[in-house]
Amino acid sequence: MSSVTSQPPVSQSIEHFTLRDLVRPLFRYHRVFAGCFAVVFVLAMAFLMTRPKQYQSHMTVLVSRERLDPIVSTEVVSSSGSGVAPVTEEEINSEAELLRSRDVLEQVVRANNLQNARPGFLARLFPAVGENVRIDRAVQQLSKNLDIKITPKSDVLDVSYASTDPKVTYSVLNSLGEFYVQKHVAVRRAPGTYDFFAAETQRYQDAMNLAEQKLREFDQNQGLAAPDLQREGMTAQVTNAIGQKHVIEQAIAADASRMKVDQQGLQSTPARSVTAHSTTPPTMLLQQLGADLLKAQTKRTELAAKYNADYPLVQEADQELAQGQEAFDRAQKTNYVSETTDRDPTYELWRSDLARSQADLAAQQASLSVLDRSIVDMRAQMVALDNAALTVKALQRDAKANEDNYLMYLSKREQERASDALDRIRVGNVAIVAPPAIPALPEMPAVPAGLLAFALATLVSLVVTYTSAYLDPSFHAPEDISEMLGVSNVISISCKAA
Repeated sequence: MSSVTSQPPVSQSIEHFTLRDLVRPLFRYHRVFAGCFAVVFVLAMAFLMTRPKQYQSHMTVLVSRERLDPIVSTEVVSSSGSGVAPVTEEEINSEAELLRSRDVLEQVVRANNLQNARPGFLARLFPAVGENVRIDRAVQQLSKNLDIKITPKSDVLDVSYASTDPKVTYSVLNSLGEFYVQKHVAVRRAPGTYDFFAAETQRYQDAMNLAEQKLREFDQNQGLAAPDLQREGMTAQVTNAIGQKHVIEQAIAADASRMKVDQQGLQSTPARSVTAHSTTPPTMLLQQLGADLLKAQTKRTELAAKYNADYPLVQEADQELAQGQEAFDRAQKTNYVSETTDRDPTYELWRSDLARSQADLAAQQASLSVLDRSIVDMRAQMVALDNAALTVKALQRDAKANEDNYLMYLSKREQERASDALDRIRVGNVAIVAPPAIPALPEMPAVPAGLLAFALATLVSLVVTYTSAYLDPSFHAPEDISEMLGVSNVISISCKAA
């Protein structure tokens, strides 16, 4: 059977390329497609079913700002804040890089002994002798097998790891979470802050105890308690003493003036005055003188009878008689005056007042002398108390400063201790919200493996089929002739065996 068909130009056929033209090679080389599909599917299934099973475990890390660590400073930091800023994309990427950091992966390798696991094909051909080389290879392999994904528009990191042993898979992810949190704490917080504040707390506590000990020893050695208060009391005493001194000086001046007046009064006032006056004649004297005169006259008469007038005894008797007569005459003219005198009261008043003024003056002068010495001594004590007060203030200031620093560093130490305690229980700005678990099923079971083998076989078969169609030099349609020769077909004749 033959037919003649008028064909359109080449450009027109190319422009009207249809789905039939696309699938035509599949029908033309259906045997090639089927054979290639069967071979690839069988080989892929055989490979997937015979390869070691991979067990994959997942871990989810939440990056947040739930806790703000205190600022490392010697100043008191207020706990109030304006709010917590949201986590940025840069911070999430930084946490992802911390998960991939060399030191964290090396710790995971050492903790799980991955460097001594079964080596790969190249490692068996070229065995590593050194421990460091095996660790480097294990770290590289762990970095390749570790899959870290950042969930879009969230603060979550999804970490997955697969291996042939489910326990190793879990252990690796669990170790990775622990070492990552430790790394995060070490990076985000200054290392050694607790030890620093603890050392400073102990140092200022020792300094405070030493200053207090010096203050106690100073008080005990000086015998002073509160020198400021003592100085205030001493100041009041000195003020009172100075006032008393002025009073005593006034009293001394008054006593001296009064003594001068008393002395003038004593000089102008007699010591004694007459209180009684009486006059009496000397009766008994006249009687005695009369008897003596009579006796002398009798003696003169007797001698005159015997002797002459010029006889010495007679003359002597005359002289004695004249004397007795003269004495008798004077006695008759004499009167006894009796006067009674006593102390003058005005004089005694001046004298007693003078004595009292003298005694008061002596007492006031003694008091003034003692008071002057007391004022000098109290002023010297005030100077000593001033020096002692300055020393005590200096010691108290040192003790207070050391106490303030001790309390400040004690507070800082407790803050760091609380931060370290929170870090130990994983209270930080990252949290393992979904810890890893031991996987019970392999990563790729039979149905997903079959689907993967089917997809792979289909893809390879399509590539082989279209490649075979492209490489086939024979013409299978009039369009092939037009496309090859670049001319239009007028008539095409097809033959089909009966």
